[in-house]
Amino acid sequence: MTGEIISTHEMLARLVGFDTTSRESNLALTGFVQGYLEGHGVESTLIHNEAGTKANLYATIGPRDAPGGIVLSGHTDVVPVDGQAWASDPFALREQEGRLYGRGTADMKGFIASALALVPEFVAGVGRTPLHLAFSYDEEVGCLGVHAMVRHIAAHLPRPKAVIVGEPTMMRVVNSHKGIRTFTTEVTGLETHSSTPHLGVNAIDVAVQLINYLHMLRAQMQALGDASGRFDPPYTSIHVGVIEGGTALNIVPRRCRFQWEIRPLPGQDPDEIAARFNAYAMNEVLPPLRAISQQADIVTRQRADVPPMAPQNGSPAEALVTALRGSNAPQAVSYTTEAGIFQKAGIPAVLCGPGSIDQAHKPDEFIARSELAACDAFLRQLLAAIA
Repeated sequence: MTGEIISTHEMLARLVGFDTTSRESNLALTGFVQGYLEGHGVESTLIHNEAGTKANLYATIGPRDAPGGIVLSGHTDVVPVDGQAWASDPFALREQEGRLYGRGTADMKGFIASALALVPEFVAGVGRTPLHLAFSYDEEVGCLGVHAMVRHIAAHLPRPKAVIVGEPTMMRVVNSHKGIRTFTTEVTGLETHSSTPHLGVNAIDVAVQLINYLHMLRAQMQALGDASGRFDPPYTSIHVGVIEGGTALNIVPRRCRFQWEIRPLPGQDPDEIAARFNAYAMNEVLPPLRAISQQADIVTRQRADVPPMAPQNGSPAEALVTALRGSNAPQAVSYTTEAGIFQKAGIPAVLCGPGSIDQAHKPDEFIARSELAACDAFLRQLLAAIA
C-alpha cells in the first residue's frame, strides 16, 4: 500500500491548521492522522471521551503482540490564543528566519509531526520491536485524556519497554518533573448593604483570608526546599491563578471563587497541603461565619491530579534515550506532563522532544527548523537501535 509522503515541515503545517484548543474537538486532526496511517498500512484505534467529541489515537507499527515496544507519546490539544497579540494567523504555519510560527509548534505538534513524517521509514524498518504512537487529548487542562489510553494499553497490549514523551526539551533528556493538583474553592457569604457590612458575610474577604493561608503554606514549602537540588524553583509551589466575585461596590458580596494549584516535587505529598488548607477553612474560618449566617459555606473541589515523574536511574527508558542522545546527565523540569501517568502505571518514561518550553503558551509561539531536524535524526537513531 502506498501512502502519502509528507515532510516534517509540511506535516507540521497540516497539524497546526487544525484548531485543537482544548475547548474544541480534536476529531478532525485524529481523523486526518488515522487516514494518513491507513495509507501506509498502519491500523489505529480511537479512544473517545464520554461525549464522543474528542479522542486519543493509538497505533502500532510492527508486531502488535510483541512485548517491549517503544511508545512515542504526544498531546494533540493546544492552549487558547484569546487576548494574545499574534503577528499572523496562529493556525497557519508561518516561516521566518528559520523559525516556524504557529500555535502548538513547540508544544507539542512539532514532535508529533516528526513522528508522523517518519512513518514510512518506520514501516519499512521496524523489526521485532514495535513502535507505538500514542496521541492524547486534553493534556493542557489536566492530562484528562491519557488516562483512558494508559488503561487501554494495560488491558489490551503487551507492556511497552519505554515511553518517550516528546514535550519541548530542546532534545535534552528529562527524567523527572513536578506534578500538579488543581482546586476550585468557592465561598458563599451573605449579601447586605455596604453601609452595614457587620450584618453580612463578605465572601471576598473570606477568600482573601484563605488565600493568605495558602501564601503561608507556600512560604513553608519554600523553606523546606528541594533536597535533590534539581528543580527551578527549588520547592513545591502553590499558586492562585483566578479569582472572581462580587456584584457591585455597594453590596457586600455573597460569592467569591478562586482557582489554585499545587505543583509537588517528586516525593512531596500534596494530600498533606490540601488537608491542612481544608482543616483551616472548616475549623478556623467557617465557624464564625456560620454564627452570622447558616448559609455561609466554603467548598473546595479538586479538578485535576497529575503525579510527578520521579527519576528512575537505569530504567529502560532512561538507558535507551540517554544512549541515543549521548547524555549521562538527565535533567529535571518544573512543568507537568503525561509521563508521570505512564510511570505510575508501571511503564518507564522520559521526556525528549524538539523546541523550547520557553515558547509554549505565548503569542508567536515558534519552533526552529533545526529542532525539527534534530528530532528527525533522533527518531531515525531510535529506529536503527530497535530494528
